[in-house]
Amino acid sequence: MSRALYSLLLALVSITALQAADRPNVLFIAVDDLRPELGCYGKPHIHSPNIDRLASQGTVFERAYCMVPTCGASRAALMTSIRPAPNRFKTYFASAEEEVPNITTLNTHFKNAGYTTISNGKVFHNASDNAKGWTESPWRPKAPTYKLPESIAASKTTPKRRGPAYESADVPDDFYGDGKLANKTIEDLRRLKDKDEPFFLAVGFFKPHLPFVAPKKYWDLYDPQTIALPETYHRPQNAPDAAIHTSGELRAYAGIPKKGPVSDQTALNMIRGYYACVSYTDANIGKLLDELDRLELADNTIVVLWGDHGWNLGEHTLWCKHSCFETSMHAPLIVKVPGKYAGQKTAALTEFVDIYPSLCELCGLETPTHCQGESFVRLLKDPSAEGKPFAIGRFGAGDTIRTDKFRYTEYSAKQQPPHAKMLYDHQQDPQEDTNIVGRPKLSDTVKTLSEQLNTTTGK
Repeated sequence: MSRALYSLLLALVSITALQAADRPNVLFIAVDDLRPELGCYGKPHIHSPNIDRLASQGTVFERAYCMVPTCGASRAALMTSIRPAPNRFKTYFASAEEEVPNITTLNTHFKNAGYTTISNGKVFHNASDNAKGWTESPWRPKAPTYKLPESIAASKTTPKRRGPAYESADVPDDFYGDGKLANKTIEDLRRLKDKDEPFFLAVGFFKPHLPFVAPKKYWDLYDPQTIALPETYHRPQNAPDAAIHTSGELRAYAGIPKKGPVSDQTALNMIRGYYACVSYTDANIGKLLDELDRLELADNTIVVLWGDHGWNLGEHTLWCKHSCFETSMHAPLIVKVPGKYAGQKTAALTEFVDIYPSLCELCGLETPTHCQGESFVRLLKDPSAEGKPFAIGRFGAGDTIRTDKFRYTEYSAKQQPPHAKMLYDHQQDPQEDTNIVGRPKLSDTVKTLSEQLNTTTGK
């Protein structure tokens, strides 16, 4: 190589490094199975002071929707900005690397742009998925699942099943994995502060995923006398069989009957345990936000917090996330941009495939042409601006579309037309308690929604 060519290449590398150094950092916080049941979403019964603090410093997306309500598929779609399909991103073990091997994932794109990219905890469902897109090997905590002797015993003596669905033990935060995860992320922030290049630090908290295990002090935040079963603790009127399942994920835990409803007391305990886990994760998130402030990184760090999908706490007779109901598709999304857009809420419809191109725009990176989402930065600038006309999602045999007023779902059989449909009017029935798809006066609405749904999904 000639000296002149070497000098040119060195100059180009130096310019790229300078450009990267001027870009903001990104703290990318994922929370498994997090419902938008938080103080900042108008739910004051939940103790979420740290997430609420983040919301006061940023923008709350009140109507953000995942693409698939199951872990692997949701995360693969988000991290690629590629929509799911009947043959792509279908299950909890969906892999971006295997299913769309030629697509540049979000973390890889930032790495290629000069960022130090780190994955702690559950970012992709499988830690090995797209491992080359991280500057360092993905890290996950090693910690016991349970503390109480009876919980440990149940996990060992129940054949082919897991331990209890919940536990309240008087232990410090870092006894369980998420506490260790917060500690590791704080250590990373301290060493990343001294690096010349910006960072994309992704941290994925496991709770409130089952089992609902959290230190006792978080359980104590919730008086059991104030916990109630949901108003929709029954099957929606006229709901098709295709929309209802037996909550198989929950059935794997000790103390849960193999079929049929759980007892009311078990249901109430699980709801309280879920709330406790939300508050436990909130406390761990607070530690990261505190460290950002202490290290004086907050003024140059974009913070994105998202739950990978919703979760059912007995609504529609369902537990877990797997459905096309609003409770499964609706998830929290909060974005903080330093010095801008603080204390805002937007009701515009937003999809998780939009996160990738939005971060590109916020950080001054070119958006890859493969991205199927669209940037929501204009909503940060004007939260009252009109959003997307609809959000599309799917689970199993169901494809679902959410507009400002309606949620419409079709369940496909091997033969067309679809063998089951649902329509809910969110202005009249926000809890989706009555399927009105068969009402004659709504036939034109159903036809329009079906066309929009099938055009977008490519059917």
